[in-house]
Amino acid sequence: MGYLHFAFLGEESQWAAEASECAAEQDKFWEYHDLLFARQSGENRGAFSKENLKKFSEEMDLDQKQFAECLDSGKYASLVSGQTSFAQQLGVQSTPSFIVNNQPLVGAQPFEAFQKLIEADLNQ
Repeated sequence: MGYLHFAFLGEESQWAAEASECAAEQDKFWEYHDLLFARQSGENRGAFSKENLKKFSEEMDLDQKQFAECLDSGKYASLVSGQTSFAQQLGVQSTPSFIVNNQPLVGAQPFEAFQKLIEADLNQ
């Protein structure tokens, strides 16, 4: 997997993560992800209300009906919640955090830190 949702800032972060999965259905996960980061304005201040998340998808020319149905249905709620729980079980408490071979690596790290974890796994 290329990413792991860590929606730990309340319901807006949960909805934003779910919305990114809805955008992924239309092959726009990373574009939507980037738009979310550009539009963030603080924790649970309304920036990521479901209404705004739908407006963002409109800006990206996503199929509005498909996106709205996906988001409103809660289709990805359990996926996002499960990934958040998994990350917390691994000890992840902040971003950026990386999981390499089920080992957390927290914060901006140099290449050597990643290399050490990868090589340790290869040498087992």
